[in-house]
Amino acid sequence: MRRGYLSEYFEKVAAKTLSAVEADTSCSNQHEFNGVGKLKEIFGDGKEKQTFPARFVYLDDTDDQAVIDDGFVTWYDARAKSADRTGRTEHRLYFPTTAVSQVASAGDLLVIARRTSGEILVLVAEGGSTIASQLQWLFGLSDLAHPGFSVRGELESEQDRISFAARVVLESIGVETEEIEESFLDEMLRVFGGRFPVTRSFSEYARGTLRDISPYDDADAALVAWMDREEILFRTLERHLVADRLSKGFSAITGTADVDGFIEFSLSVQNRRKSRVGFALENHLEQIFLSRGIRYARGQVTENNSKPDFLFPGIAEYREATFPSDRLTMLGSKSTCKDRWRQVLAEADRIATKHLFTIEAAISEAQTSEMQAKSLQLVLPNQLHPTYTPAQRAWLMNLEEFIGLVTARQTA
Repeated sequence: MRRGYLSEYFEKVAAKTLSAVEADTSCSNQHEFNGVGKLKEIFGDGKEKQTFPARFVYLDDTDDQAVIDDGFVTWYDARAKSADRTGRTEHRLYFPTTAVSQVASAGDLLVIARRTSGEILVLVAEGGSTIASQLQWLFGLSDLAHPGFSVRGELESEQDRISFAARVVLESIGVETEEIEESFLDEMLRVFGGRFPVTRSFSEYARGTLRDISPYDDADAALVAWMDREEILFRTLERHLVADRLSKGFSAITGTADVDGFIEFSLSVQNRRKSRVGFALENHLEQIFLSRGIRYARGQVTENNSKPDFLFPGIAEYREATFPSDRLTMLGSKSTCKDRWRQVLAEADRIATKHLFTIEAAISEAQTSEMQAKSLQLVLPNQLHPTYTPAQRAWLMNLEEFIGLVTARQTA
């Protein structure tokens, strides 16, 4: 196991495309996966029947909440009794009917991962979806054209290093990453008074811990480094403050357990995580624009009370009817897109082609094709471009290219 890599959380992982037979739950309450020969690399080739605790997860691009069900998988050799005589084995992997198997369809991506904890994580992602593309990228699974399983072990190559984008995908499948920086904890507690600061202040602090990173040299690299550092520092502070709050308990005045208080606290933790990332991305983009001398307006109102994240060169020029529309630029900022990217289309009516910045890896071709058809240009850090297909990469724009476009329009 190597810290900061997938091997910290997974021993081995296998994937295939679900067949119609595997996705059909109408036959019985017990089902098997086909082409399991390669799974010996995960479960072994023993003769004894083995049952593993398993978590089943179904994901698609439309629902924010995954379908999750706990159960088991059973691995055994159906020819164990005659193996000594015939020399033949026939291993099978069975799974029960679950809430996940009931919504799975032929063509969906199936991923079976053995956790370092011993639990089996069974993931089913809607075929052709962004989350399916992201799982293939996360686990380095590219050869899924054949009917059997593709298996990867070790998970300690450079491809398996856990980046900010990888952490986002891991969280979507319920895997909590644990990378923290304890060396900054005492300073953060002193600077922020033992509480969570406003996001702008925390973003500034995170940048200050990376003084060798300059937005003048490479804006894409600077943004990724700042986001990655802020995420790790936030998790470090969050872990301490949440542990401190939990140690105090949730007892009501009557002395009984305050369940409502605990639920409210838990929801506040989750909501803080979700909202903070988006604001952090905007904060770091803003710092890059300031450093590069680019004029902009952040969060100003245009038509129908819309508020584009960034307008270039500013809101005054946008509202001035005589200012040429082809010198105006808008940039939406979303840490992840899902279906929310369409919100950008309704912002800044004067600007025909919208730009959207994201740090989401491996968005599906179907979704980026729709973006192109609706005149939305996707912008993302150069480091994430390899997670997209060659056809997509020809269209993508990186941050440096976007800065060049805006600069040219402002100096025209």
